[in-house]
Amino acid sequence: MKLALLFVLAQRIISLSPSVTEILYGIDAFDQVVAVSSYCEYPPEVENLPRVGGWTDTNLEQVVSLAPDLVILTGVDAQAPLMEPKLSALGIDTLAVGSQSLADIYEAIETIGDAVGKKSEAAELVSEMRRELEGIREKTRDLPKPKVLVVVDRLPGTLRDIYIATGESYLIELIEIAGGDPIRPEAPHNYMNFSTEALVVYDPEVIFDMVQALSTPTVVGGGKLAENPVAVWNAVSVRAVRDGQVHHLTDKRHVHPSQFAIDTVKEFARRLHPEAFK
Repeated sequence: MKLALLFVLAQRIISLSPSVTEILYGIDAFDQVVAVSSYCEYPPEVENLPRVGGWTDTNLEQVVSLAPDLVILTGVDAQAPLMEPKLSALGIDTLAVGSQSLADIYEAIETIGDAVGKKSEAAELVSEMRRELEGIREKTRDLPKPKVLVVVDRLPGTLRDIYIATGESYLIELIEIAGGDPIRPEAPHNYMNFSTEALVVYDPEVIFDMVQALSTPTVVGGGKLAENPVAVWNAVSVRAVRDGQVHHLTDKRHVHPSQFAIDTVKEFARRLHPEAFK
């Protein structure tokens, strides 16, 4: 439903996405949240809230029983088409926010702020993000730019079914800000399948393996893994492997399109340019 039709001050909010819950906390609206998705882990207080399921198994009966005046979800081209029609049919107001680019993240924060009566807090959070990102960009502007591959999914324990960030993904933007030269083959979407043969051809200098950070279908898939990621990558001979520049990121917030993009870019920058970001 269009924002203009939403309640001016939503007071009973259900979040169906970890990034939405993080944003609500960041704009001081968490006390208006009455339930969250099965995958929300931050802030720790989510443990005290009801869980209403995930993308494909949202418990609509439970949602109705909680009498929300707004359900917020992500993925204008992913989660929203699946869930919005079902919620609307039940007479529940929804708000879907983008999650692909940095611009989407800024807009999501501001749009959610408008919907829940936290407009000034949202504007402040976006301004803080812009300031921090510009500061990191300025610091890396004249530093060497290693070729970086961002892996967001693969078959656990193997290098099969690899998916990478490409296009206009916010992860690609963060690599650029952090002082890297992202490997971004042309693709119809911001994430694409990537073969081991392509790995050898592109020969990345640095690989960020974010698979272990994924416990939700934020991008393509994922889950808790029981593997030795070092051994997995030793199966292919590229510069990043030979030089010990495969970095395994496990913090789930690193793959959430929220204000924690700041933490992600700082982590990228520290790994890419340890001399400048101690």
